[in-house]
Amino acid sequence: MSSIPPDKRRRAPVGSVLAGLAAVAAASVLIWPASAGLAGGLAAALALAAAACPYRVAAPPPRPVQHVDPAQQAAPSADLFGGAPIGIAYVAPDGRITAFNEAFAALCGQTNEVLRRARFGDLVAPEDAAAGAALLAAAAAPGARQQHAELALAAAAPGADRRAVAVYAGRAAPAGATADRSPSSDPSSRHPSSRHPSSPPASSPPAPSEAAGLVLHLIDITNFKELENQVVQARKMQAVGQLAGGIAHDFNNLLTAMIGFCDLLLLRHRAGDESFADIMQIKQNANRAASLVRQLLAFSRQQTLRPKVLDVTDTLAELSQLLRRLIGQGVVLKIVHGRDLGLVRVDQGQFEQVVINLAVNARDAMPGGGSLTVRTANVNVSEPIDVAHETMPPGDYVRIEVIDSGVGIPKAVQARIFEPFFTTKPVGMGTGLGLSTVYGIVRQTGGFILVDSEAAPSPSQGTIFAIYLPRHEGGAPADERPAGEEAERGDPDLTGSASVLLVEDEDPVRLFTARALRNKGYKVMEAKSGEAALELLGGHSERVDVLITDAVMPVIDGPRLIQLVREQRPDIRVICISGHTDEALRQRIAAAGDVLFLPKPFSLKQLALRVKEVTRDTARS
Repeated sequence: MSSIPPDKRRRAPVGSVLAGLAAVAAASVLIWPASAGLAGGLAAALALAAAACPYRVAAPPPRPVQHVDPAQQAAPSADLFGGAPIGIAYVAPDGRITAFNEAFAALCGQTNEVLRRARFGDLVAPEDAAAGAALLAAAAAPGARQQHAELALAAAAPGADRRAVAVYAGRAAPAGATADRSPSSDPSSRHPSSRHPSSPPASSPPAPSEAAGLVLHLIDITNFKELENQVVQARKMQAVGQLAGGIAHDFNNLLTAMIGFCDLLLLRHRAGDESFADIMQIKQNANRAASLVRQLLAFSRQQTLRPKVLDVTDTLAELSQLLRRLIGQGVVLKIVHGRDLGLVRVDQGQFEQVVINLAVNARDAMPGGGSLTVRTANVNVSEPIDVAHETMPPGDYVRIEVIDSGVGIPKAVQARIFEPFFTTKPVGMGTGLGLSTVYGIVRQTGGFILVDSEAAPSPSQGTIFAIYLPRHEGGAPADERPAGEEAERGDPDLTGSASVLLVEDEDPVRLFTARALRNKGYKVMEAKSGEAALELLGGHSERVDVLITDAVMPVIDGPRLIQLVREQRPDIRVICISGHTDEALRQRIAAAGDVLFLPKPFSLKQLALRVKEVTRDTARS
């Protein structure tokens, strides 16, 4: 029976409820220190109210106090230590590793016996040894908080992969203390784990009396660092490509004028003239500079391609004699053709340039001679493949492999081989644009290139470059020859009498082009801008047969000018010239329809061939 009088039982809970609320308010001061002022005042008020209440309830019997051994409280659980998904190790003040778990051993790639005798500094890569020592020293300083550093671990064996780790170092908890589990000091709250071992610990955690050094938490960030490097590399390649495209535009304008005026001089100074050799030297060096600019454009994927459907087998067969002359007698060339090889749609000249560059690169890797194999095959890619910082989608491809038995490419160099101007050759033996040109051409064509410098046949390590080009479905069109090819082969007469409107904002290029066409008999009207061209055309009532316009001009550019001119003269034929075109500009030119493109720099003959072709087509129609 209850000891509370019957007439007072209904009001009895009031005092206990007030006392309970006072206890809750007091506890909130401990849990949320920021509310100490409000909660403390509330607790005091409730306590006074509870004391003033005349009614009480019997207090429940006290629960037995659970006594925890301080040693058990301080020592980490063996399950938490050994089964932790991140590497954990205890390090003595002198750097010796006193305990570690299975994840730590897996990260280091060492056996338990080796780790038991090792110091932490022995496990760090030489270039990060100083940073590792500084990390331990900072963590061991009196009053220091947890320290963090990203380090590379030493390779477990020569040639083995090295791991990158994020290391969190702090003082090991002394006896009777609890570990700080706040988010700021818990490394697992910052980084996801890449390893989840379920095996028992490699060694047991130390007893509290032994935990006088540091505790290290290691998180594998190798994949993260690789991804970070790929992003940096991609941005760098993109930046260099944009720079190359901008430089190429300006250089091609200058080279067009240089080459063009050399052609005009050669009309007056024939072979045997004392000035002929000097003029030819200028022109030859200008052509070499033009070739260098084309390589830059190839890398930046801004060159103008003339793709057509090719049979790779036939193309390589025609190219084999040239390859044998390039690689010399000390290198044996072998071409292995795949059966029923599919067709590809590429620019034939650029495809041949890719194979030639790879062959020359292989020759230079075999100074003492060797073997060079070009092998083709049909390949079906069923799953996406990571290629450097890009992904090759599934599909049907034609693979062209260029395999040499040379010295191979070190892994540290492989990441940079497609960078422009990067070369490992001695000074004067290369520009560093060979492989970057290959990369740019292949990617602009829609293909991918992989390099493997370990899978080549022994005894030499050698290198394999594998090019994947999308397989073209359907047959080849009846005629996909580049514009002007027919005229170049079968129509040597480059004179004409058509009327031409020339629009070019670069004065040297416009002067050369106008003089060259007038020398061939054409009537030329010149305009320095799109606005001037429209004004000139509006005041000219006679027929204009051909519009020659630069693609990149201020205010009204080439594609927009073509559209406006065709609104007034729908039958006019168009030739578009430019030092370089980005993808958006190429699409706009293609959308204009029936436009011939003449890339800068061009010679007098190339210009006359293009104009002759469009005027001949106009006469036929």
